[in-house]
Amino acid sequence: MFYYIIRAILIPFLFLLFFPKITGKENLPKEGSVIIYSNHTSFLDPILLGCVLPRRIYFMAKQELFRFPPLAYIIRALGAFPVKRGTADITAIKKALQTLKEGKVFGIFPEGTRSKSGDLKDFNHGIAAIAQKSRAITIPVIIKGNYKVFRQVRVIIGKPLDLHEYYGQKPNSELLTKMSDYMTEAIKSLASESENN
Repeated sequence: MFYYIIRAILIPFLFLLFFPKITGKENLPKEGSVIIYSNHTSFLDPILLGCVLPRRIYFMAKQELFRFPPLAYIIRALGAFPVKRGTADITAIKKALQTLKEGKVFGIFPEGTRSKSGDLKDFNHGIAAIAQKSRAITIPVIIKGNYKVFRQVRVIIGKPLDLHEYYGQKPNSELLTKMSDYMTEAIKSLASESENN
């Protein structure tokens, strides 16, 4: 209930300030486990996606955000859970897999941190490991815009990736690197296509 109250409060402000335009909503399944992964340029990115996408998203968020109890309470209530950046956080990965097992939408920014320049950084292996283990539908998303007041921000939802060739294989570093590279190229292609539309 808390999630939907906060969402209802935020949506009018987001649309008033940034006029978000969403394309590709038809690519997001209405039910079942889904991984949403996106570029990351602002702390507003998870708020934007949580407000404009029709399904509730459970985000992996950096552990530092949970150090302040009032903030930790709010973001946990909104569905976020902590991850230790720069490490193979098994607890966070297990939480993500459990979220997907329950048929929910798991959201992640695989660059690991915000890119102030807007250039896409290398993905960590976490998203590849989660996608390979869960076999969930995996969808790239691009957020375009600088969150300047009264300037439009665009959200482009790509088509689900075909990751079947990676399923059933032993998840070693080489395999996860290949998957990460494939997922990176998918989001770059989506960004390139959006430039022409």
